[in-house]
Amino acid sequence: MPPNESLKKIIMRHEYIFVVDDDEDDRELISDALMENHIKQNQIHLAEDGYDLISQLQDSNSLPRFILLDLNMPRMGGKEVLESIKKENRYRHIPIIIFSTSDADADIEECYQLGCSAYLSKPSDYQSLQDLMQATIQFWNNTSTKLLSWRERT
Repeated sequence: MPPNESLKKIIMRHEYIFVVDDDEDDRELISDALMENHIKQNQIHLAEDGYDLISQLQDSNSLPRFILLDLNMPRMGGKEVLESIKKENRYRHIPIIIFSTSDADADIEECYQLGCSAYLSKPSDYQSLQDLMQATIQFWNNTSTKLLSWRERT
């Protein structure tokens, strides 16, 4: 198979974004902001907490392009999810973006130590959320494509 065809198949396996947040309103707002930035509804997977995310990942044949992960959730919080995912060979390469209302230095530092790819604070208005989602999509789509291309060559 030519390299470009093989890369296309890898990229297709990474064509959705996971949004993990215990607040249904936040999940809906984030999804809307993603769709405003040309992400199709079927390219957005939702989970209400860490257990739900891990269960859905285990049941899926494909992996997300990246995960937007809330920090403060009941049952299994963002830090626990982050630690769990980064221990698993199948999942540890997935970019995990902590998306939280917390801007505490201790939370940010601990999340980076646990392996998050980025830490973003949730904005307080919808337009800022749309803008942030646009920047996030542009950055991670470009980064993921380059990373997949590099992995394909090595």
